[in-house]
Amino acid sequence: MLSKLIAKLNKKKPTEKIQVSKTHKPKQNKNKVKPTRIGELGEYKINIQLDQLPRECRYLSDLLLPNPKAKSGYSQIDHVIFTPYGIFVVETKNYAGTISGDRENSQWTVNGKFKMVNPFNQNYGHIKAMQSILTSVEESNIISMVSFTKRCTFRVNPELRKIQSNDLIVYDVELSEYITRKLNVLKLQYQKAIFSNEELLHMYNKLKEVNITDSKIREKHVELLKAKSEKETSVDAKQDKVNTCKTCGREVSEKVKAFCLSNSERFKGNVYCYEHQKVVEKIRENLIN
Repeated sequence: MLSKLIAKLNKKKPTEKIQVSKTHKPKQNKNKVKPTRIGELGEYKINIQLDQLPRECRYLSDLLLPNPKAKSGYSQIDHVIFTPYGIFVVETKNYAGTISGDRENSQWTVNGKFKMVNPFNQNYGHIKAMQSILTSVEESNIISMVSFTKRCTFRVNPELRKIQSNDLIVYDVELSEYITRKLNVLKLQYQKAIFSNEELLHMYNKLKEVNITDSKIREKHVELLKAKSEKETSVDAKQDKVNTCKTCGREVSEKVKAFCLSNSERFKGNVYCYEHQKVVEKIRENLIN
């Protein structure tokens, strides 16, 4: 009896498992930059470059100006640089790939496939909106510049890269270099400043005053542009999917379409079926003869 009691007392108690609750620290959200509109980060890089321009130069970025001729009623200008020898209006783009086009084309392409509005035509609308406010500024004293990131390769008319042109396509990292070079050309051309410091300050203040900062108006503007872009993309996709003869509306093969488009001089960028290709050829021969 005693031995059983001693054995019972010496029996080890099972070890209790103590669960230690681990305190999980909430994951810290890294501060993320949320651009309020497409291209803001790229434009910030450009602003750093523009800060390096000569002291007599002034610039404004992200302007929203009234424009009755625009579908949204406004024009959004990425950058305007005021200098004694001319005004630079800059449109920034954030595409990646091969950019193809000419100043005379209504549309350009990215990688030969995706269509985009000719950026110089787009910038021309911005320039006109600016001129409606700065009425004394002549078009000859305005330089239109389109800036792309280094993720792009240019396959454009070489004239658009020559510093003598008033329509210049540049990479964002060389923007200040091109402006400086262009200013040197204009100094030699005009010998003396076109705009005085007082005129530059007046134009700067005028655009700054007219600039629309209301967030609701800006959001509405972006929404209208997005809707317009989606509609154009839908139309382009439909046209690319179905190839039809311009004259009779008959559907043609991809081979026929490619033949017509590759002979732009004969068919002026239009697509015709075999029958109406012959008709067009006869009309063309009669005109030549």
